[in-house]
Amino acid sequence: MPTISMFFGILIKMYFREHNPPHFHAYYQGFEASFDINTGRKIVGKFPKKAEKIILEWSQEYKSSLLEDWELMEQGKQLKRIPGADQ
Repeated sequence: MPTISMFFGILIKMYFREHNPPHFHAYYQGFEASFDINTGRKIVGKFPKKAEKIILEWSQEYKSSLLEDWELMEQGKQLKRIPGADQ
């Protein structure tokens, strides 16, 4: 499961051979959740509200890059790194 971004201690990863809807996984201080790429909203898991808000804003800014990585993942290709919210 490649890490595609990291910011403020939050790790953003995508698994290979994933299911729809397009999503990514976030990890932060023992919390774990999946977020829908198209909406930025949490699908499952628990996450601190402040960190969730940062992820929502970040995912909307980099939505096209996240969708590009999703397509690469579906093709079994190497994913690209995405700048963090702190850059």
